[in-house]
Amino acid sequence: MTENSYEQARFNMVEQQVRPWEVMDPRVLQVMQELPRENFVSDEYKGLAYADIEVPLANGHHMLKPVIVGRLLQALNIKPTDTILEIGTGSGYVTACLARLGKQVTSIEIDNEIATQAAGNLATLDLNNIILQINDGIHTIPGTAPFDVIAVTANIPDCKNILPKELNDGGRLFMITGNSPNMSAQLTTRIHGDNFRTETLFETEIEILESVPAKEVFSF
Repeated sequence: MTENSYEQARFNMVEQQVRPWEVMDPRVLQVMQELPRENFVSDEYKGLAYADIEVPLANGHHMLKPVIVGRLLQALNIKPTDTILEIGTGSGYVTACLARLGKQVTSIEIDNEIATQAAGNLATLDLNNIILQINDGIHTIPGTAPFDVIAVTANIPDCKNILPKELNDGGRLFMITGNSPNMSAQLTTRIHGDNFRTETLFETEIEILESVPAKEVFSF
C-alpha cells in the first residue's frame, strides 16, 4: 500500500468504525487519525492494519480492534497532565495513543519478544514520554505508583481489589473482566480514598492477560 492508501485507510477506520461506535472525543479521534497504525504490525499484516479485526502479533497475541481502542481512550478521559500505567504493551499502538494524550506512560509487557517488537515500533515515532518494562504488570506495580490513569489491554477475569488502589484520587482504570463469553469493559474511578465507582461500558471478548514474572526496561 502507498502512503496515500494508508491515509485513506486511517480516515475510513475513524469515520466508519470508531466514530459509529460512539467515540466522539475530538482528541481521541485526532490521535487515531494521525498515528500510523501500520507501523505496529508485521509486514504480512500491513494491509490489515486498519481492518475491524484483532491483527495477529507474535506468540498467539493480537492487537485490540480499533473500536476497542477508541472506547478505551475515550472512557479514560486522559488529560495532558496525567501519569499513565498500561498493562499489556502489545504492539505499542495503544501505548503511543496514551503517550500522545497524557504526560508520561509506563507500559508493562510480560512477553519478551512482544516487548522488543513494541520498542522497535515506538522508536519510529517522535515520542519521549514512554517507559517500557518487561515484567508481570499485575503483581509488580512500578514504584512510580499511584497513577492518574491505568489501562489494561487484555482480559483479567478478576483483580478488582488490586489495581484500583494504585490510582490517585480522581484516577480512572479501564479493564475488561469476566470469563468467556461474558466479558465486559469496566471503568473504575477512585473518588477519594477507599471510595470507588465502577461502571460497565460494553460487552466484548479479548484474550486473557499473561501473568508470569520477568524483568527488563526500555525508555523513550
